[in-house]
Amino acid sequence: MNTNPQTETVLITGASSGIGLELARQFAAHGHTLILTAPVQAEIDAAADELEQRHGVPVHAFAADLCDSEALENLYERVEAMGLRVDILVNNAGEGQWGDFIEIPLERDLKMIRLNLEAVVRLTKRFLPRMIERGYGRILNTASIAGFEPGPKLAVYHATKAFVLSLSEALATEVANKGVTVTALCPGPVDTDFFPKADMVETRAFQEANVMSPEEVAEIGYAATMRGERVVVPGGMNKAMVFSRRMTSESLQAKKNEKLYSEVPPDKIKREPDDIAKGAGHLEEFPATTLREPPAEPRGDLR
Repeated sequence: MNTNPQTETVLITGASSGIGLELARQFAAHGHTLILTAPVQAEIDAAADELEQRHGVPVHAFAADLCDSEALENLYERVEAMGLRVDILVNNAGEGQWGDFIEIPLERDLKMIRLNLEAVVRLTKRFLPRMIERGYGRILNTASIAGFEPGPKLAVYHATKAFVLSLSEALATEVANKGVTVTALCPGPVDTDFFPKADMVETRAFQEANVMSPEEVAEIGYAATMRGERVVVPGGMNKAMVFSRRMTSESLQAKKNEKLYSEVPPDKIKREPDDIAKGAGHLEEFPATTLREPPAEPRGDLR
């Protein structure tokens, strides 16, 4: 059984920003070899540069559109062809879209389902059998407290995170005696590009809720993964919310979230994206143009 971080390799999806980048920083700081993937090659290269220079760990960077099933298969084949052993799989990539279900274009929801669900299932199907064969491995799936409750205005997103949470807990039981652990990371609101991309910057969820920094969430997620915890909910307020649902009807939970996802008046908009991370001194930016020399194994866009 491999339990030495300096000989463990971790594959992280959605690793060029937000929670994914902060998880990469956590794993790199503990000596893990990294395989990073995100859609834009320049962004993932820049992240890889920073991590190699700061922590001196090997970093492999692959651009891949994980909404594309062919790109997912290509990613797996590329990793295998390079002889890289994935000891830890971090299924972190995901997205949401705010709005009434009937008003969101079908293709937008299907794209979300492909990224939030299909990518998780495909990569886990590919890498989990190898972990079981070796008798060692860890999987970290980024779910959400959204997975515990229905979410009007974020209906499909909540449903995808409920899937990820349920899948994670079921797999944790299936592999419990096979040397593999599965952890579901369930944060609440986090100051990442999720909010602007989901058209949610002007909602109460971002403007008024207890928003955590991605670094805080990543620290907790890393520690929980290495301890083999099944479900981890960062933040006291989020833990209280998850606990309180046991005493609240589904309809009341839905109404509460509908209010949370309502827009605030223009004069109540006080936060901008990255305010939380910057205020905590956690946000670091690096120019996408500051790239390393091409490695011996050329990188490529797997889309």
